[in-house]
Amino acid sequence: MTPARPTSPLVPSPLEPTTLLGGLSPARFMQRHWQKKPLLVRNALPGFAPLLSRQALFAMAADDAVESRLIQHRDTGWTLKHGPFSARSFPPMSRKGWTLLVQGVDTHLDAAHALLQRFRFVPDARLDDLMISWASDGGGVGPHFDSYDVFLLQVSGQRRWRIGRQKDLSLEQGVPLKILSRFEPEEEHLLGPGDMLYLPPQWAHDGVALGGDCMTYSIGFRVPQRGGLAGELLQRMADEFEDTTLYTDRNQAATSTPAAMPPALEAFAADALQRLLKQRQTLACALGEVMTEPKPRVWFDPSAGPWSPGALHLDRRTRMMYDEHHVFINGEGFLAGGADARLMRRLADQRQLGASDLRKASAAALALLQDWFEAGWLHLSEPV
Repeated sequence: MTPARPTSPLVPSPLEPTTLLGGLSPARFMQRHWQKKPLLVRNALPGFAPLLSRQALFAMAADDAVESRLIQHRDTGWTLKHGPFSARSFPPMSRKGWTLLVQGVDTHLDAAHALLQRFRFVPDARLDDLMISWASDGGGVGPHFDSYDVFLLQVSGQRRWRIGRQKDLSLEQGVPLKILSRFEPEEEHLLGPGDMLYLPPQWAHDGVALGGDCMTYSIGFRVPQRGGLAGELLQRMADEFEDTTLYTDRNQAATSTPAAMPPALEAFAADALQRLLKQRQTLACALGEVMTEPKPRVWFDPSAGPWSPGALHLDRRTRMMYDEHHVFINGEGFLAGGADARLMRRLADQRQLGASDLRKASAAALALLQDWFEAGWLHLSEPV
């Protein structure tokens, strides 16, 4: 697919009220609702039309590069299958109680990526992906809760949402989905095209399609798990840790319990970890690389065209972030300072640069941009 020229602006104004958030500014939404309480927005996107048809969505689910799931709820219980799916894999449209979920549509469709940019009032390090759900009449995934924030945008058809602050998180046994066994809804909302519901983490919810041909877009967020993040960081940092000090035990006494771990060795290991964690620059670089690492199903096609410095934009699959001393892109970190750092930060925030911006870039910055262009991480923009 040819990369499209990005739409502008790509960064919502934090202080400007928006229909997307029911007339709230992003700043007020984050203060009042983010990770605190739900928000129902009627007509959040006036006149919004589906970004792709049902047929196109089903065709996307046939691609082995796309993560997809097929969920059915029948009298015999719940079933879950993972894609890719052929056309024959889907039940008849008229059959009740089935749902197709297609994950990460923003990495495959420019229009979906552009929609996701509307939610960049939350840091990119937290923004995850756009999932599309298509359901027949009565379709859904059962009452459940998520560990992350989510915006549920109704695109076609209707879906009834029941939501509640769930204290009892016990799950049904023997089913392939994490379904709450004793769901206790507190509110009920019927969403039509253009309506949107925001839910904080741990708010239980159950969405059921009414009448069929129901399409819902879910904007989800990343929630790094402390232990998992620590493991990834330590692995990356250890690769850069150049302390070659060897363990010594000149005062070790003869022992009658040779299998016991020497306390001095344990202390040596603890000291090694403490020294590693004191490398704050290494830690910062590792964090940026981890948070911009592409997902396993994401890959880039090297550019076939010639490089010529001019207006450019990031590929929709590219993750780019920065901190005070580095810029990060697709799992790689680079030291940056001065005018070049400001240029790269603008590219990360706006996801595009004009030709005039590149005239001020140093030779080193241009060489780096050329490397990223050749790797398919960014593209030259077509003249308007």
